[in-house]
Amino acid sequence: MLKSKTFVKKTRSGGILKIVREHYLRDDITCGFQGCTECKQENPVLRQDTHMQSSLCQFPHYILPDTNVLLHQIDVLEDPAIHNVILLQIVLQEVRRRSAPVYKRIRDLTSNSDKYFYTFTNEYHRETYIEQEQGENANDRNDRAIRTAVKWYNKHLQSSQKNKNLQVILITNDWRNKEKAVEEGIVAYTCEEYIKSLLANPELVDRLSYVSNEQSTRHLFTPADRRVPRIRIETRQASVLEGQRIIVAIDGWPRNSRYPNGHFVKNLGTAGDKETETEVLLLEHDVPHQPFSQAVLSFLPKMPWSITPEDMKHRIDLRHLHVCSVDPPGCTDIDDALHCRELENGNLEVGVHIADVSHFIRPGNALDQESANRGTTVYLCDKRIDMVPDLLSSNLCSLRSQVDRLAFSCIWELSQDAKIINTTFTKSVINSKASLTYAEAQMRIDSPDMNDEITKSLRLLNKLAKILKKRRIDNGALTLSSPEVRFHMDSETHDPIDLQTKELKETNSMVEEFMLLANISVAEKIFEEFSEYALLRKHPAPPPGNYDILVKAASSKNLEIKTDSAKALADSLDNAESPEFPYLNTLLRILATRCMMQAVYFCSGLDSDFHHYGLASPIYTHFTSPIRRYADIIVHRLLAVAVGADCTYPDLTDKQKIAEICKNINFRHKMAQYSQRASVAFHTQLFFKNKGIVNEEGYILFVRKNAIVVLIPKFGLEGTVFFDDKDRVKPKLLYNDEIPYLTVENTTFYMFDKVKVKISLDASNIQHQKIRMVLVEPEIPGVTISERDQKNTNGEPVTKKCKRAK
Repeated sequence: MLKSKTFVKKTRSGGILKIVREHYLRDDITCGFQGCTECKQENPVLRQDTHMQSSLCQFPHYILPDTNVLLHQIDVLEDPAIHNVILLQIVLQEVRRRSAPVYKRIRDLTSNSDKYFYTFTNEYHRETYIEQEQGENANDRNDRAIRTAVKWYNKHLQSSQKNKNLQVILITNDWRNKEKAVEEGIVAYTCEEYIKSLLANPELVDRLSYVSNEQSTRHLFTPADRRVPRIRIETRQASVLEGQRIIVAIDGWPRNSRYPNGHFVKNLGTAGDKETETEVLLLEHDVPHQPFSQAVLSFLPKMPWSITPEDMKHRIDLRHLHVCSVDPPGCTDIDDALHCRELENGNLEVGVHIADVSHFIRPGNALDQESANRGTTVYLCDKRIDMVPDLLSSNLCSLRSQVDRLAFSCIWELSQDAKIINTTFTKSVINSKASLTYAEAQMRIDSPDMNDEITKSLRLLNKLAKILKKRRIDNGALTLSSPEVRFHMDSETHDPIDLQTKELKETNSMVEEFMLLANISVAEKIFEEFSEYALLRKHPAPPPGNYDILVKAASSKNLEIKTDSAKALADSLDNAESPEFPYLNTLLRILATRCMMQAVYFCSGLDSDFHHYGLASPIYTHFTSPIRRYADIIVHRLLAVAVGADCTYPDLTDKQKIAEICKNINFRHKMAQYSQRASVAFHTQLFFKNKGIVNEEGYILFVRKNAIVVLIPKFGLEGTVFFDDKDRVKPKLLYNDEIPYLTVENTTFYMFDKVKVKISLDASNIQHQKIRMVLVEPEIPGVTISERDQKNTNGEPVTKKCKRAK
């Protein structure tokens, strides 16, 4: 059935334009009800057994919410107790126009098979479409369309003898719409009326964005972030929520109220509990960590999986090569593997083989969209939040030993002095002969008794890597420092029982050099082929002012740091040595790291500065970790098209689309870093909770007007010791910003001075537990040292604060 509307409008040039809009109506749109005998439908969504026990509706029913209910009560609708909901097309269109975040949450509900949310396209159904009447505004027309759809549903469902008692209930907070619905014989309630009537789920009342004072007690919620004011919520379960981390949403802030009003959304668990605090830090940093949906998992390969002849098209067989991987202990998502062998002409063949993740993740499907949204894998101290499902990350895309795997290979012919003769990019099949840790690979290289093919390959790779590294550093690449810590976990409780800084071996550098070389080679190739659409990574040079503290700190030790260029900085750091103070160079490199800008992804067609300051490279990208970085998947797709191994698609050659991808992955990468630091900070708290009070030596990293910032190398921990106390007489303080130094009474502290501090955990406030540091040596007679919130080596607060969690 065709409905058409004709009207004319005046164009800018003064002409008259006739417009005809056609609207097609159908009679084959199904109701979605499982027990319907009228509609022919293969996969009905709405269940016959509704399970919704309401004191107002003592009969089986579905609910149909209007636009305002969806917009303002989405927290209620997301609760597992709410199911069998009919969503009208006209309502979803309005929600999409008014709130994209709420619309996405609704779409997630409709894709959740356990919720039974059904979308009914009422605007294209012959019996539910209505014309706008003369003088009727759009809002009134939409309300009438909603009521029309409810009446049709009730008539349709009751036409079957099995469904005589089944009804559709209109849920609306618009009193005029409700009044008219009742006049037309429709059962209608406000959201509050209906939720309060649910006998088995009284706790749902707390999730309403507005709850009347009746039958409910007001309480003040104290956010973990002190910058956020306390929020007034109404709840019946205050005693249960005491001492819990909860999520609260703010509904509004009356002008005559000291506090904003809000409502309870979710209980995360007991404050201080490891699982709870991990959930908090993931929420705080907006890390997507929900289980992969069935829609996403449906695009995974069916098991058992094997390589087919179709997979071998545009791919070479390299399973004969002695390829191996070198990774940290316990690594299951192995992105990369290496090989090296001598050629007959005396040159060396080196291959970097990267997991071919883009073979399994095709553009535009649900798996690709989810990977793009997550952007990166997040590594916490005790768990990993994967970017792609486990079947790919730890199995089919992981280059484990003794199994055939699809790869994307970058193969160079190098001279004995590591100069590139030629470069080949090809999709391949490999079979890794060994999965080694850095320590195992180092042992093979150093052992005179081992001369197998893998060991020979490693020795050649290590020799070439040293040459490549020296060449990079000679060109001005920086070698910076940021102490990383590793926790040793108890096998039963999984609590940290030991904490130490990570030890780097030659093999760490060996792998890094060839990953860098592969990334540079691929960047050159994709930019050559796609000058406007290449996804690249740049590292801007820091503003000169960033180096002030570094220059001053070096000057205090009679050392000169030049910052005119990356080369000048690198040479200065190399020369900044002190035989009496071996750790001085590390401290200077830690400070230099603090001066750097953040590296970012960008689209080549929208930028002109490609330079990577830290690597001293004119062009760079990420190709070597597609299991854990979405940027690498896009780079793989560009490279595959460039070498004729795959076909392109519209978004791949759209500058704005690439720019949008870059914006998201830059954000996700930053949040992943912050959440990883927060995880380290929390586990450091757990460590000192079990360890008790510890005295350790450290170095002054900064001096402030009233404090010193101390770095504890053993724990990679940074904390501030304050020389003032509001309850005591303030000591005599003299601060010099030029040197810099701080004099407390008669004791002067300079940057990099060695001190001893007492470290402990202050758990007196469960909401804000913190690491305390107290100065032990040198002792300052008559001065009380106060402690405040401490930080780790990356400058992040040890006590991470969730903006919406108590």
